[in-house]
Amino acid sequence: MFFNIFLERWSKSVINIAIVYHSAFGHTKKQAEAIAEGVRELEGTRTHLISVDDVDDHWLDLERADAIIFGTPTYMGSVSAKFKTFMDASSKIWFAQGWKDKIAAGFTNSSSQSGDKLNTLISLAIFAGQHNMIWVGTGMMPGNNSSTGSINDLNRLGSFMGAMAQSNFDEGPELTPPLSDLHTAFAFGKRVAEATKCWTLGKHAHS
Repeated sequence: MFFNIFLERWSKSVINIAIVYHSAFGHTKKQAEAIAEGVRELEGTRTHLISVDDVDDHWLDLERADAIIFGTPTYMGSVSAKFKTFMDASSKIWFAQGWKDKIAAGFTNSSSQSGDKLNTLISLAIFAGQHNMIWVGTGMMPGNNSSTGSINDLNRLGSFMGAMAQSNFDEGPELTPPLSDLHTAFAFGKRVAEATKCWTLGKHAHS
């Protein structure tokens, strides 16, 4: 009986997921769009793609979101300056704990295979932790790490903390990041949506 009620609530529940990102040349935006497609794969989801350049028009969307996915290119081993400006601008929300208990996740892109992207994801996770959000990782095992592996593998860059992509610096977003990284982003978006739905239903069941 309880399980049937849970399934009924699951089918009727609508969740809102915001993806707030910075993309100077379009590569990280392409990654964000693939994540949004993955989010929409789960029935009953709404997505809001928000560039940090326009965030002042979307603070209310972030307030209403059940989950926020943060995305930034990795510049000089950390988040971009524009994304850091957004992080600092959220201090009033932090003071009021306005994002407490929202689901959080992160993604990043750089031209190098490593490029110290992990440090960027850790910075995003700490940022979410300061807001007392609930962090969700990739949920994927690493690809391309054996003799039978391939650059076409899902999660070819082997990230657990968040979604990673790599874009050649001399190619535009029409060519890169490669499909494997976009497929990884898609799967990541779907996972965050599933986690958000479970978390949101659980909160409502105990409210």
